[in-house]
Amino acid sequence: MSNRAFVSFPVADLYKTKQQVLNWTSRFNTCCFLDNQEHKSSTHSFECLAAVGEKSSLEAKSGNAFEQLNQYSSKENDWLFGHFSYDLKAETNGVPSQLPDQIGFPDLFFFVPRIIVLLNHDRLSIGLFEDNHDQVLKEIQDSPVMTEIKEGEPVIVRQRVEKPEYIRIIDKLKEHIFRGDCYEINFCQEFYAKQVDLDPIPLFQLLNQNSPSPFSAYYTVSGKYLLCASPERYLKRKGDSILSQPIKGTAPRDLDNKQQDDRLKEDLYNSEKDRAENVMVVDLVRNDLSRICRPDSVKVEELFGIYSFSQVHQMISTIHGRLKEGLGWTQMIASTFPMGSMTGAPKKRVLELIEKYEKSKRGLFSGAVGYVKPDQDFDFNVVIRSLFYNKPERYLSYFAGSGITAKSDPEKEYEECLMKVSAIEKILKNPAGTRRRGQ
Repeated sequence: MSNRAFVSFPVADLYKTKQQVLNWTSRFNTCCFLDNQEHKSSTHSFECLAAVGEKSSLEAKSGNAFEQLNQYSSKENDWLFGHFSYDLKAETNGVPSQLPDQIGFPDLFFFVPRIIVLLNHDRLSIGLFEDNHDQVLKEIQDSPVMTEIKEGEPVIVRQRVEKPEYIRIIDKLKEHIFRGDCYEINFCQEFYAKQVDLDPIPLFQLLNQNSPSPFSAYYTVSGKYLLCASPERYLKRKGDSILSQPIKGTAPRDLDNKQQDDRLKEDLYNSEKDRAENVMVVDLVRNDLSRICRPDSVKVEELFGIYSFSQVHQMISTIHGRLKEGLGWTQMIASTFPMGSMTGAPKKRVLELIEKYEKSKRGLFSGAVGYVKPDQDFDFNVVIRSLFYNKPERYLSYFAGSGITAKSDPEKEYEECLMKVSAIEKILKNPAGTRRRGQ
């Protein structure tokens, strides 16, 4: 059993404390900072959760990664934080990737943190193995509220797939759909910049200011950084209950015109194309959850829910199930990964088509980041709307994709991709703390 002890302290100013915790994490080489950005939801257990330092860690390649993780989790019997890369599909679905990967996150990485900080609206709890909670609290309180954000040079971003080629690829994918190879496929493209020097924390703060999202994450391992503004949950377990909330269906917002904004929201709800795309993914998630849930327990709690975020309206459905007895938590992930909202249906065939038509290895994009508690309850996001940064290689990257169906208009799909990364492009045009040397 873990001998980690938690001690709680009162919080007078949530925003200030959250900023101090984030800036305090910068002194550690391994860090996972999860923030729901004060989104009101009964499904969130914490306002903010930070884990830093390594008591121990596991890095594994696709092949027997889940078995290694199961053994590691059983041995440590403590809080775990980490990620699942999309490319674990080689292990879960037998579809390896030979595409280039410039960021280089491991296929799987988890660590037992030396320090855990749990933050709710009026309490901050610190979990340690040693009895020096007051010292850690002082370090947090001495951290700045906001890292100084200085205007930097605009980052010159390129596309792996230019628009004419993108249109051709979507037309080819629709041919596969018409032939009956698949019903829906999530196709993604990479945007990238080279020779970029930046400070990840202020850039993450800017991303949060422009696109506050309920599953945001600041995550770093071995000089590689994830700055994530995800609105989507992959899986949450609590006891014998499992919950998935896939997103399919996106519409822009018009914050200057409420009437127009409401119309865009209504149009998304009534969109035949988006509903078809959403229900196909819901069926895929129901099928995935049926592998790990009791018979007839998988239910759609909400279909075609429309939720508004700072940049976009999203169509989100909620699927719930009751878990079979005797399953380990790693089996629950392995049986459902990668998530249906980032693949399509049928899953294995679309994974093969994605490998054929995409130009970059997704890596951590459309993977998952989150935590596991000692009782094996867990919560993981879907890594989308994110910046990836390899600091030693000075390489910056982000991805965008959309679900392609028989009714997809390639031009509109292209515009949807640009809409999804608008918050990222905005901060890169006037970035925080960036310096660029050459190209």
